[in-house]
Amino acid sequence: MRVPVMIGAALVALAGTATLGAQALRQEARPLPARVPAPDAVPARANAAFPGTQALFDGYVRDGKMPGIVAAFGIGDRPTQFIAAGRIATDAGAAAVTPDSLWRVYSMTKPVTAMAAMILIEEGKIGLDDPLSKYIPAFAKMRVLTSPDTSLDSEPAKSQITIRELLTHTSGLGYNINAQGPLLKLYEAQGIVPAAVNTPVEALARRTRPATLAAFADRVATLPLVYQPGTRWHYSIGLDIMGRVIEIASGKPFDRFVQQRIFDPLAMTSSFWTVPPQDAARLATNYAFVGDQLTPLDPGATSVWLKPPSFPYGGAGLVMSARDYDRFLHMLADQGTLDGVRIMKPETVRLAMSNLLPAGVTFGGVAGNTGGTRAATPMGFGAGGSVYLADGPAGVPSKGTYGWGGAAGTVAFVDPVKRIRGTIMVNYFPADRWPVREQTVAAFAGDLTRLRP
Repeated sequence: MRVPVMIGAALVALAGTATLGAQALRQEARPLPARVPAPDAVPARANAAFPGTQALFDGYVRDGKMPGIVAAFGIGDRPTQFIAAGRIATDAGAAAVTPDSLWRVYSMTKPVTAMAAMILIEEGKIGLDDPLSKYIPAFAKMRVLTSPDTSLDSEPAKSQITIRELLTHTSGLGYNINAQGPLLKLYEAQGIVPAAVNTPVEALARRTRPATLAAFADRVATLPLVYQPGTRWHYSIGLDIMGRVIEIASGKPFDRFVQQRIFDPLAMTSSFWTVPPQDAARLATNYAFVGDQLTPLDPGATSVWLKPPSFPYGGAGLVMSARDYDRFLHMLADQGTLDGVRIMKPETVRLAMSNLLPAGVTFGGVAGNTGGTRAATPMGFGAGGSVYLADGPAGVPSKGTYGWGGAAGTVAFVDPVKRIRGTIMVNYFPADRWPVREQTVAAFAGDLTRLRP
């Protein structure tokens, strides 16, 4: 088994998430503070088993490219390997990065929401090809823009949105982060902004954003779609609407369902929609590059995530630790079970990580500045994440490798065939400011060649 190549190729396989950084900088209401010099690297927790990756991470911090970074890699049921460097902020005295530091994972929330939906699909409470209007009647009669980038002119939808289409971004719904022209103005005016950036931006967003998930979904139903349902892949707020479907089908608030059915059973104790006061000291600062300057955008000590959101955002709402996200991926790699606790049946996990795109629809990847990539190997889309449709070169990554990324640079993947998984946590906009994905792959693969099976 050529483990180094498998890990490397699987990481490269990932597709990503939204360009919230650009949106944040457009909306920021006050000048950003000047750059704070980065502190020294923190070598005390160095992972001696992976010196190349450790040196890479230490170099990132030493060169001021980021204040801190942590990765979690797992092979089968061997102990997870954590590789960390730096601190959670550039502030003097900031805490060292650890596997339990907290990071904004943004669109890496989407796989969590999607797996919550798959639990209900397994239980028969949601049908994969049910019409969305079965759960939210307001979506029964939608209209579709005829020129989405330039006009709000519309025509009737030819079919109803389905649950499958919500999970795979083929519903025709849009997103404030990729909308243009009149549609973007409409989204902003109607408060269709289901994400948090920082306290000043949040104050602006709350002027128009609906106060509840139910109200948000009903308002989205009054707006035109970008494309006819089921006809093309278009990154969307589909997983946010899926959160409302989950609470209707389960009879529980969306965030409570996720907590009770995923986080608590998996002992994911560092996954939050709102960071509790006792855990605030672990929250990293999020940064934005303004030119070449790494500039604080959402300081951990005053973060918008320290206060409850308008409602739990199923598309981009979670703060998590590397340890927690690894446990989520480990459950998927182990076909729905971890430490003797079953979350889903194996067949449900296989379905979730299979290509669920409607017939005739393809997925070509997403731009690097969204946290994603475009791979040469054909890719499809499963429940909330991209899926490899064929083995990569020399059989790696495996067909079925599933993953997604986050707007602030986070990365996650799982190869269910070889049972390999990986998570990288950083927090800065834009996600592709540095080639962390590619360089980490090369360094980690080199380290693995030095290890005996």
